[in-house]
Amino acid sequence: MEDTVYLNGNVIPRSQAKLSPFDHGFLYGNGLFETMRSYNGSIFRLDRHLARLRHAAETIGIAPKLTSYDLEKACYEILKANNLADARLRLTVSAGEGDIIPNPDTCRGITVFIAARKLVPMPPEIYERGYTAVLSSWRRNSHSPLSRLKTTCYLENVLARQEARAVGADEALLLNEKSFLAEGSTTNIFLVSCQMLITASTESGALPGITREAVLELAQSMGIMLVVKQVELGELLTAKEAFLTNSILEIMPLTRLDDKPIGSGKPGTLTQRLMLAYRELIAKET
Repeated sequence: MEDTVYLNGNVIPRSQAKLSPFDHGFLYGNGLFETMRSYNGSIFRLDRHLARLRHAAETIGIAPKLTSYDLEKACYEILKANNLADARLRLTVSAGEGDIIPNPDTCRGITVFIAARKLVPMPPEIYERGYTAVLSSWRRNSHSPLSRLKTTCYLENVLARQEARAVGADEALLLNEKSFLAEGSTTNIFLVSCQMLITASTESGALPGITREAVLELAQSMGIMLVVKQVELGELLTAKEAFLTNSILEIMPLTRLDDKPIGSGKPGTLTQRLMLAYRELIAKET
C-alpha cells in the first residue's frame, strides 16, 4: 500500500505529492523542520515541537502564513491515514514557491509537508553498549541565531555525520568557533562530572532540543545537580559518563569518543537512571 503524506492542507498518496522547483526551501534552504516520535498513536510532546517551530517561523518571517494551518490535526491525520501507532514523523515548512532570486518577498505562500514512517525501536543491545562518536572538523557558529533553529539548511550536520560514518562511528560532535562543545550532528550532549549533570548552553550553539528539555526537567525533579554552560572538550574527555539525546533515540549512552572510552566505556549509572525516568515520562504522557 502506498504511503500517504500531507501537503499544503491535503492528505494525498505519496506519488501525487509535487513540489515546485522554485520553492525557496529547495533553492535556498529557507525552511524549518521538526522530527517527532509517536508512541501508541500519541505524538510525544507535540505541543513543544510545534511551539519551537512557530518560534522559529517568527524568526525567519513566515509565521503569519502558518496560522491558517492546524498542524496538530494534520500530524494526527497522517498517522491515521498510514495506520501507524509507533512512528517517526517529519514536519517540514518552507518559505514556498517564489522567484529564482533570493528574495522571500516573492514567495506567494508557504509549503507545509508532513510524512510518517513506521518506527522500529533500536535494539536494546545498542543502548547497552552505547554510541561511539568522533569530533567533527565542522564548527558551529554560536553567534548565529540559526544555530538555535532547526532549519532545512542542514548541510553542516549532514557533512559532520558523514565524517562519523566514514570511520564507522555512530555520531559526530561539533565544537563552536571558540572550541566549546555545541552538539552532535543530530543530538544534544550531556555529561556527568563531579556528581553534576552538565550540558552545553544554547548560547554555545546547541539546539534547544525537545528531549534535552525533558531531561533538564527530569534532572530537576530527581534532585540531580544540573549545570548548563559552555563546556570544554576536556570536560567530556574526563567525564565519568555521557549521553546523547534526540526525539528518536531518546537517551543514548555515549561511551567512546575518537576511540577513547568515556568513563568506564560503558553506560553510566546516572545515564541509566535518566533513561528509565524518560521512558516512564513517555508512558505517562502518551
